[in-house]
Amino acid sequence: MKLRSPIPARKGRLEIIPLIDVMFFLLASFMMVSLTMTKQKTVKVNLPGASTAQDDLKPDNISLAVSAAGDIYYGEERLAYTELEQRLAASFKTNPALPVYISADADTRHADTMRAIDATRRAGFRTVSLQAKRP
Repeated sequence: MKLRSPIPARKGRLEIIPLIDVMFFLLASFMMVSLTMTKQKTVKVNLPGASTAQDDLKPDNISLAVSAAGDIYYGEERLAYTELEQRLAASFKTNPALPVYISADADTRHADTMRAIDATRRAGFRTVSLQAKRP
């Protein structure tokens, strides 16, 4: 014999509105975090300190590095200065508004850094910045 409850049986409902809200929040959070996860690929150099140094590198830029020995790197690739000028000229033709960031080692000779700056200016770039770290 089957016993029935005096309370009428109700069908269970799954409320999905709060689940959608949580999913949109997670999606927005992951998008915001992924936008700040840009990695600059350059050679590791010992940057000199400056009190006005900024850490706001953008992903759309050209990163040059000058090592203590005077070698120049375009990203992570070591280039001669003639190759550097050709590569910069090609980049300038593609996008002349790209900023160029030069990271020179603290022990680099001033002349080597100036050669890198001169190469970027001869290629046509007008937005050239030297990087420094905060002391």
